[in-house]
Amino acid sequence: MARKPKTAGNGGADGIAVPATPKARKPAAAGKAPAAPKATAAKKPAKATTGAAPAKTAEKPHAPAKPKAVRLPKAAAPSIPIESAVVEKPWLKSYPTGVPAEIGPLRFASLGDLLADACRQYASRPAFTCMDKTISYAELERKSATFAAFLQSRGLAKGARVALMMPNVLQYPIALMAVLRAGCTVVNVNPLYTPRELEHQLKDSGAEAIVILENFASTLQQVVARTAVKHIVVAAMGDLLGLRGLLVNFVVRRVRKMVPAWSLPGHVRFGAALKTGAALTFRPAKVGPDDLAFLQYTGGTTGIAKGAMLLHRNIMANVAQNAIWVDEAYTVKPKPAHQVFICALPLYHIFALTVNGVMGLQQGAENVLIPNPRDIPGLVKELAKRPFHIFPGLNTLFNALLQNDDFRQLDFSSLSLTLGGGMAVQESVARRWQQSTGGHITEGYGLSETSPVVTANITSSPEFTGTIGLPLPSTEVAIRDDAGNDLPLDDVGEICIRGPQVMAGYWKRPDETEKVMTPDGFFRSGDVGFMNQKGFVKIVDRKKDMILVSGFNVYPNELEEVLAKMPGVLEVAVIGVPDEHSGEVPKLFVVRKDPELSEDAVRDFCRENLTGYKRPKYVEFRTELPKSPVGKILRRELRG
Repeated sequence: MARKPKTAGNGGADGIAVPATPKARKPAAAGKAPAAPKATAAKKPAKATTGAAPAKTAEKPHAPAKPKAVRLPKAAAPSIPIESAVVEKPWLKSYPTGVPAEIGPLRFASLGDLLADACRQYASRPAFTCMDKTISYAELERKSATFAAFLQSRGLAKGARVALMMPNVLQYPIALMAVLRAGCTVVNVNPLYTPRELEHQLKDSGAEAIVILENFASTLQQVVARTAVKHIVVAAMGDLLGLRGLLVNFVVRRVRKMVPAWSLPGHVRFGAALKTGAALTFRPAKVGPDDLAFLQYTGGTTGIAKGAMLLHRNIMANVAQNAIWVDEAYTVKPKPAHQVFICALPLYHIFALTVNGVMGLQQGAENVLIPNPRDIPGLVKELAKRPFHIFPGLNTLFNALLQNDDFRQLDFSSLSLTLGGGMAVQESVARRWQQSTGGHITEGYGLSETSPVVTANITSSPEFTGTIGLPLPSTEVAIRDDAGNDLPLDDVGEICIRGPQVMAGYWKRPDETEKVMTPDGFFRSGDVGFMNQKGFVKIVDRKKDMILVSGFNVYPNELEEVLAKMPGVLEVAVIGVPDEHSGEVPKLFVVRKDPELSEDAVRDFCRENLTGYKRPKYVEFRTELPKSPVGKILRRELRG
C-alpha cells in the first residue's frame, strides 16, 4: 500500500494529541449488539470550503463476464455524494484549514487524457530522468503515441491486457502511457517473479502482449507457450540512452552478466517498435472513466495472487485526493516552480504508480527513476546530483539510507515532503530521519485495492503521530467487528473503506470480491486498527498476522516497534509459532547492527518493555530478513 501522513500544523489541526494505543476489546460476537449503537443515519458530507463539488463513490462491483475488452458496470459517478453509514466523520474536524472534505468532479474522462494534457501543458519540462538521461514531457507524449500506434498495429483492441515487466527505466512510463492511450489495460508484473508466479499472472489476466526488460526474458521464455501472449516487446537497459546506451548494454550483458541467455521467437525490440510506430498513425481510443485501466495484482500474501480491477476514475480520484493532501506541505515551504520527485520505489508497485507515475506527471514534476534502490551507495550518488523535493519510500529504505555516512552529508534544504507507506514507519526511524534530514516522514496507508492511498497524516506537521493519519477527502473509514457492526471510537476492529478510489472488484473472482465488499459498499481491508477521537487511524496489525497467546491478542507490529528501539538492532520481525501450552507464541528474528548483541541482552530488553505474554519465546539472529522487491519484510517466508 501506500501510505502518507501529515500531522497537525494549521488551523484546527494544531496541537493534535494522539492517545496511546487503547486496549483492544474483543469484537462483538455475531448476532450480538455492538458496544455502542450502530449509526444508521446517512448524512451528506459538509460542503468543501473551497467550493469543490462532492465526489462520487463506487457501488459494490461485479466481475466482468469475460476477459475481453471490458466495460465495467458503472459505479456511482464522481459527482454523486457519498451516503455514509457513519453519522459523524470526526476526521474532518482535524483537517487543516482550507482542505476540502470532497475532491469534486474529475476533470478528465480517462488517464490517457489526463497524461496527454500534462504533456501538452508542461511540454518543455523534464518528465523522467534515468541514468543521467532525461526525456521531456513533449518527448513522452510523442514516444507514447508512437508506441501506442505500434500496439494498435498488432491488433490489440480496446480492453486488451498488456503486461509490463520492467524496473524503473525510461521505457516503463512510455509503455504505460501508450497502453492507456490505446485503450488497453495495464497488467503490472514484478520483474523478479519466478516462472510459476509469472505464468499464473499472465494466464489469469489473459494478457495478449508483454513489454519486458531483457534481463528477465529467460523467465518469460519458460512459460510463454502456456499463456495467451502473442506479442512480445523486449527492452534493454541502454535503450533511449543514445551512444552511451551501447556501453551500458555491453556492461550489463557481458561484464556484469545480468542478462541470462534467452530465446523468444517473433519478439520485437523496443527501439524497433518505436520505429514501426513512427510510420503509423495513432488513433486515440475512446476511453471512459468506468473502463478498466489496471489489473494490479495483490502479490498473493493471503493466497493466490488476485488482480484488483482499477478503473480510470479510481486512479484519477486518488491522484486528486493526494494532490489536495500534498499541497498542504507547501504551507511550510514554498512550492518550487519545478518539483523533483525521487522514484526509488518501482513503478509497477501501486504506491509509486499513483504517487510518482501519475500524480507526478499531473503536477508537472520531474521523476528521477532509480532502477535498483537496493544499491544504497548508488542511490545516494543519484540523490547528490540535484535538489529534490518529494521522496516516497518505505521504512526499510529509510532505515538503510540512514546507515550510510554519505547520505547523512547530503543537502536536504530542498526536501519538502518524505512520504512513508507500504509498511509501518517505526518511530526510531522517523526520529533519526528528522535528525539527519531536518524533515519528517509523513506516514500514510493504502492498498492495491484502493488505488492505493486511503489515509495520511497532515503533511505540514512535523509531529510523528504513530498513526496512519486521517481519511483523505471523499474517503470514509469505518471500524467494524466480525459481524459487520460499527464500533465506537478507540475500539479495535477491522478497518473498512469506502470512496471513489476503491476497486471495482477482483478480476474474474466474484466470490473473492463478495468476501471483501460489504452490502453498503465498504471494502474490508483485513487490517486491524482503531480510530481515535480526533479521527486519526492506528493500525494494530494484519488480521492474519495476529498471534493468539493463551487467549490474548499479540500484534507483531507492536513488538517490532519496541525491539527496533533497542541499541544494537538493525532490523526485526516477529511471527507466531505453534506452542503446546499457549496455542501460539511470538518468535523474534533479529538482524544485528552491533555484532556483540546477545540473546540474553535481547531478552532483558523484552522483559523491561513487554508484558509477559508478549515476550518472544524464541529469538533467532539472521544476517538479513526476507523482503519483497519494494523492501517490505515478508513474514510469510519466515514462517516457512
